[in-house]
Amino acid sequence: MANLIKKIQNTIFEYNLFQRGDKIILGVSGGPDSVCLLDVFFQLKDKYDLEIIIAHVNYGLRGRDSDKDEELVRELAEKYKLEVEVLNVQNIQELSSWKPTEDNFRNIRYEFFERIRKEHKFDLIAVAHNQNDQVETILARLIRGSGLGGLRAMQFKNNRIIRPLLSTRRDEIINYLKQHKIFYRIDKTNLESVYLRNKIRNKLIPYLEKNFNPNLKKTLFDASLAISEDYAVIASVVEKAYRKNKDLSVSGLMKLPILRLI
Repeated sequence: MANLIKKIQNTIFEYNLFQRGDKIILGVSGGPDSVCLLDVFFQLKDKYDLEIIIAHVNYGLRGRDSDKDEELVRELAEKYKLEVEVLNVQNIQELSSWKPTEDNFRNIRYEFFERIRKEHKFDLIAVAHNQNDQVETILARLIRGSGLGGLRAMQFKNNRIIRPLLSTRRDEIINYLKQHKIFYRIDKTNLESVYLRNKIRNKLIPYLEKNFNPNLKKTLFDASLAISEDYAVIASVVEKAYRKNKDLSVSGLMKLPILRLI
């Protein structure tokens, strides 16, 4: 499946995700997406003179299954001869104020990745969001209510965070892992429609694909790219206007040529 590595390389070049010689933290959960990310970056490591280490968060929510995820990540680190940093969230769960929400999981994860990045004096953090994740994010933000900025969904590069797999479909990832006989773990809670993202993945998307648009994922992903480009243009025009006129009033903004067309 050399084509997948080539596709990911093209994404890296197109969005200027990293530079030769960069030091990159890889967020690896043990699931298929992050295991694929790890293997691809290992294949690219010498070619681009990269230094990489693995970061893993054990939330402890699934008992032995969570520990098995951690065990797999440690085994992969040994296989690839890479350093691994692990955060065990058990102590956080014991706090009465801690609640197992999607936002809390995300905050814990990114705060840990950033702490490791600073401690090791690394440049970037790579996470394994793929095209399917992007579609789920768009729908979640539509449901909750979001403006143009929110509908851009996740960006290929956002400050120190890079998403090299964002153009890659989940079925491409699974096929790559099967072809190379790379073991990964499945989080069974993803099959449970408890959190909003799981409900979108397991119920809403299949319903929309069956009843409205069988190419829904590609349609929404392409829409996110177009919205992101529109947002970038508008933001650039507004920034230049502000530097020139220092006028951020609604009437002042609406005088800009590009905004009069909206």
